[in-house]
Amino acid sequence: MAADPAKPAAQDPNEVFLRLWTHHEPELRAFVRAGVPNAVEVDEVMQETSLVAWRKFSSLSDVSQFPRWACLIARYEILMARRRHARDRLVLDEDILALLADEGAEEMPVRQQQLAALEHCIAKLPRERRELALAAYAPATKMKELAAQLGRTEGSLYQLLARIRQELLMCVERTLAQEAQKS
Repeated sequence: MAADPAKPAAQDPNEVFLRLWTHHEPELRAFVRAGVPNAVEVDEVMQETSLVAWRKFSSLSDVSQFPRWACLIARYEILMARRRHARDRLVLDEDILALLADEGAEEMPVRQQQLAALEHCIAKLPRERRELALAAYAPATKMKELAAQLGRTEGSLYQLLARIRQELLMCVERTLAQEAQKS
């Protein structure tokens, strides 16, 4: 069935879902990461969460509730993953996981503000520092190799990254304080 040309493209439910998912994916991933023990499992839970959310998106009546709704789906998927891996020793009790999930859903707006402030502060870094920070924290980066590429010792690279992180932390705190004063 072709899309109604009288309706704007943004009204296509698949496009609305994709925009919401893309916008909230970092916070959802952080939420999932708090409940599962390893990165591979985080990816699996995120994939299952996205599929279930996409299938059930038509049942969401208020898109402003998407983050909370998606967290509920993620919470269920985390529980399913936990049951699949119940024999692992380092698994949180389901009551504790439920508390963490509730807390994570409530904190989602704060996390969005923090991520936006961090992106703003990363953009303000001088180009060399920004590129270094992004390269250092990219998946599969080996610090030893990165230090060799830069002609630095591994220790000096870690010290420089610590200074960049401190700089970013101070910038994020200032940015959030300025936003709080505006409110």
